[in-house]
Amino acid sequence: MSLTNERIQQRLTEKFGDVLTGFEEPFGLLTFTAQKDYNLKVMQFLFDDEELRFRFLTDVTAVHYPERKGEELAVVYHLHNFQDNVRMRLKVFAPVAAPQVFTATRLFESANWMERETYDFFGIDFVGHPNLKRILNVDEMEYFPMRKEFPLEDSMRIDKDDEMFGRGGNI
Repeated sequence: MSLTNERIQQRLTEKFGDVLTGFEEPFGLLTFTAQKDYNLKVMQFLFDDEELRFRFLTDVTAVHYPERKGEELAVVYHLHNFQDNVRMRLKVFAPVAAPQVFTATRLFESANWMERETYDFFGIDFVGHPNLKRILNVDEMEYFPMRKEFPLEDSMRIDKDDEMFGRGGNI
């Protein structure tokens, strides 16, 4: 019997109950949200469970949602079960004022650099990380460039024509 999204959701709900919310399947990829302090417990369960076997961390990244007060930063984990070729997405939200999330480096060694990159661009403080420092930006940067804290364009520019960018005009 192959592992289905419904079975994965059932096993997770049996184990964690209301700690996990927002189950959905965009493009067939099981996606759900865990409370911030449960990220490691959920990933450890997914890793250890002999039916689920999510033992490969494909990616760690983040998303900035400035409109979500108290949970502006989402840390997103992509996990893969190689035996059944099933992928899933786990999200945890943290406030931008205190963006602390437990590190996954003890469970997945590959999380080391991915968490450093996520820290570098979004400012997520991975608690317990063995060497959390910037790896792509200079140490002197006091901001995190992937946060949506700055406008994408200078609204005062006069050297561009909005019509050429598909905004306004006859296009």
